[in-house]
This record gives sequence, C-alpha cells and structure tokens, in this order.
Amino acid sequence: MRPLRAFISFLVGDPRADRVVPPSGVAAHLTTFAAAAMAFLAVFALALSLSAGRLAERWSSALAQSSTVRISAPDDQRAAQTQAVLDILAETPGVESARALSDAEQRALLAPWFGADLPVETLPIPQLIEVVETQAGYDAEGLRLRLRAEAPGAILDDHTRWRRPLVRAADRLRSLGWTSILLITLTTGAMITLAANAALAANAQVIAVLRLVGARDTYIARAFVRRFTLRSLTGAAIGTALGMLAVWALPSAETASSFLTGLGFSGASWLLPLTIPPLAAIVAFWATRAASFRALKEVR
Repeated sequence: MRPLRAFISFLVGDPRADRVVPPSGVAAHLTTFAAAAMAFLAVFALALSLSAGRLAERWSSALAQSSTVRISAPDDQRAAQTQAVLDILAETPGVESARALSDAEQRALLAPWFGADLPVETLPIPQLIEVVETQAGYDAEGLRLRLRAEAPGAILDDHTRWRRPLVRAADRLRSLGWTSILLITLTTGAMITLAANAALAANAQVIAVLRLVGARDTYIARAFVRRFTLRSLTGAAIGTALGMLAVWALPSAETASSFLTGLGFSGASWLLPLTIPPLAAIVAFWATRAASFRALKEVR
C-alpha cells in the first residue's frame, strides 16, 4: 500500500510546491514538444526494427529450403538433360520434390525486368528446375559433382550466396533501428535535463525564499520532478499516437512488393508503441531528479 500511496501522492502533487515550477513557458513547452517529437521518431524506429526482423525471417525461411538447377544445353539435348537431372534429384536423399518450370512460369519470373510479352521460346534462356528440400537438407557439394558428371549443362544454385547477404542486411537494419531507439532515449533525457536546469535557474530567487522558510531540497526537487515527468508523459503520449496513426496510414505489404510498404506493426506488436510514453516518463523522472539535486547544490 505504501508504494501505491507514494505514487498517488506523486501524481496529485503539492499545490504549494507546484507554484515553484511555472505551469507554462519556454521550459514547459520545450519539454512537451521534445517528448512528443522523440516519441514520434521512436515509433518509426520501433516499426523499422520489427519490420527488418520479419524481413530477415521471411527471406531466410523462403530461401533456406529451396534451390534451383539451371540447364544450359543445345535445344536437341535440353529435354534429355532435363529428364536426367529430374531422375538424379528423385534419387538424391534430402530432396523432397523437383519439377521443371514451364515457359509460362519462366516468363512470369522475367516479366518484371523484360515485360510480360517476352518470347521465352525463341530466346536462349536456360531451363529452370525448382528443387524443394526436406528439413534435413541434402549434400549440395555431392549433388553438384553428380550433376557435373551426368548432366554437364546443369548448374545447382542453392541460394546461399543470395540468402546470406540479404539476411545480414536485414539484421543490420534491425540493429540500426534499436540503436536509433537508444539514441532517441538519450536525447530525450538530455533535452529534459536542459529544460529542468533552465527552470531551476529561472526560479533561483523563489528557491532561496523557500529555503529561508525551512523547505528542504527534496521537497523543492519533488515539484520539478513531478511537473517535468507529467509533461514528458503527456508529450510522449501525443507523439506516440501521431506516430501510430502515421504508421497505420502507410501502404500495407499486401498491396505492393516493396520492403518499405511492409514497414509497420502486425498483430500484438501494435501494443509495443504503448510502452513509449511510460518509458519517456521514467527517463524524464530520473533525468529531472538528477538535474534538480545537482542544480540545487549550486543555487545557494
């Protein structure tokens, strides 16, 4: 019960002590604006981190259990080599299924670069075979050696060289998002500290009078901590709400294939931005508390 009473007392405050801190002014507006702006940016940094994480998982899972065999052979040998490769894959442990892509499927793969009317049948385009492996996987190096011996025109691409750089890039992007959140938190604390110092300096004479009548530094500091904490909480709540609305207004991943259209939250992750206002209040509490006691030692 005692922590609850202390929390309620902190929220209600002391009207006499609250007079020390101006309810408006440059310091008050700066605190609210800084908290709102930093919370708005934190929402986007959080969305970037979560989206990059989903992207890394999607790329990793999509490419991890699939591979492709390309057959570059003369027209009179292509059908025979294709069948030979399919027979080899059917006998390879770890291969779940394998099938040759049709001309229509290969045309669809090339359409984004060359257009939908590409005459696949008249161009020297390799025959592609889609390979889906089991959970255990197959021996890629052994399969390459067998293909080289029995189907010289076949080349196995297990997507490793594509998957690793993509996943690494997505992981670094996620780390960048979390680093941005850390920098935003530190910047919020620094700006609130500056605002609190300005308010303390502006009320140096009032603080001196309070000390003359017996007020202790803890009593005076509590008023500053309470006001700046509530201002930060209010500003962060406004910035978080605006940031969530902005993220919600972005195009969804289903409407386009670009990564940026997938930037946002999904499912329960929409609850994560709600932790930003309490976090801003905690940062403001400790930043103002440290600044208040440090400044009160200097104001004599």
